[in-house]
Amino acid sequence: MVQPDFDQLLTAIVQLDARLHIRYMNAAAEALLDGSRKRLLNAPLFSLFSFSSLEPEVLRHAMRDQQSVSDSDVTWVFHDGQRITIEFIAQPLRNDDGEAQVLLEFRQVDQIRRINQETSQQQQLQAAHSIVRGLAHEIKNPLGGLRGAAQLLASELADKALHEYTDLIISQADRLRNLVDRMLGSHELPKRMTTNVHEVIERVIAVAELSAPKRIRFVRDYDPSLPELTMAADAIEQAILNVVMNACEALAEREQQGQISLRTRVLHQQTLYGQRYRQCAVIEVQDNGPGVPEQLKETLFYPMVSGRAGGTGLGLAITQNAVHQHAGKVEVLSEPGDTRFLLYLPYVETRQSHSNGQE
Repeated sequence: MVQPDFDQLLTAIVQLDARLHIRYMNAAAEALLDGSRKRLLNAPLFSLFSFSSLEPEVLRHAMRDQQSVSDSDVTWVFHDGQRITIEFIAQPLRNDDGEAQVLLEFRQVDQIRRINQETSQQQQLQAAHSIVRGLAHEIKNPLGGLRGAAQLLASELADKALHEYTDLIISQADRLRNLVDRMLGSHELPKRMTTNVHEVIERVIAVAELSAPKRIRFVRDYDPSLPELTMAADAIEQAILNVVMNACEALAEREQQGQISLRTRVLHQQTLYGQRYRQCAVIEVQDNGPGVPEQLKETLFYPMVSGRAGGTGLGLAITQNAVHQHAGKVEVLSEPGDTRFLLYLPYVETRQSHSNGQE
């Protein structure tokens, strides 16, 4: 009988003994776990990770109860900081000696999730703009009439003390109009200039430190080789500031020490919304706060969606709009104690075509 060659499979296969030590792995598992069979055989599977959302006890229960288990959203973080998301099926079995073992089949789903997230973000952006523009039309027209009527009324009032009320009407009408304008965002692409990204981030930190509690520490982790980026500096500064201030507000609600890390890196051969770029700047804002509430994750970038009482919910919508105007995207990775917003800003002059690979 011909034995199956699991090395031909694209799915990663790992066989674990009762102690959850690796007894077998195929070539796909070597690639995914970033280690050779010679090095990883007999190693405890969970020793490979600094964090695993899959608890070892889940696999032990599967072996004990002889029941298969599966999960489509497991996060593994390796000791070098690399993070992957997998889906897996664990099937209990026994070897020739009757020893309980478990066979894991898993595959990485990060890229699929990333594409789905990009599609979702585009749909959110389009839906939000469509809703807001329709709403703005319905709000701004009566606001203009209301403001004009208040001005006419003020001019006819002999009692100057009554101007307090017409002034209130006018100021509130102006406030609502400004709010609608902020929701709409700019119709025009902002003027762009070659700018040092780190100078922009330093301005953000300077502003944030003025209002942040003293127990919040700002950590800089810059890549000095990051090339200057052609961008609308004011728009990107506001985009980063919105994310940083959200982190400050989340950390301010906690009494323990908070930390916000601002990190820059360069990625090569990066694909954003189906377009490939030779180089892409990544600005990461990481905090050790409570994380994004589960119920907000799917609608995080919609205007008027906020996790705080009294929040307008405009900050992240403005951030997404500014980054999107630069052909970039915003990615969110969040769990309790570790929330990361990644702003991808491509170097558009290094864009590649999918069809011919030319600049």
